[in-house]
Amino acid sequence: MEYKWKIPCYYIGTRPICYLNQSRDYVDVAFWHSAHLSSNLDKYLVSEKRKVIKSLRYKILEDINDEIFIRILKEVESFKNKSFLK
Repeated sequence: MEYKWKIPCYYIGTRPICYLNQSRDYVDVAFWHSAHLSSNLDKYLVSEKRKVIKSLRYKILEDINDEIFIRILKEVESFKNKSFLK
């Protein structure tokens, strides 16, 4: 983990995989490699005015679906050596 842009960014080696961003009433777990994720995961992700990055958005702790979160992390890890763009 490193802080960039005043937010925590998480890496695999030297490649960034995701970051946490807190807003007024939610937290985004945003993924750089979201363009590569399976289409069946899109329904869980928010793009909201972003071209490349998509995120999981949580308003309360109980919103976190561990299974989905882990599936996305595993997929993102498999794309760590690819460009962010597809």
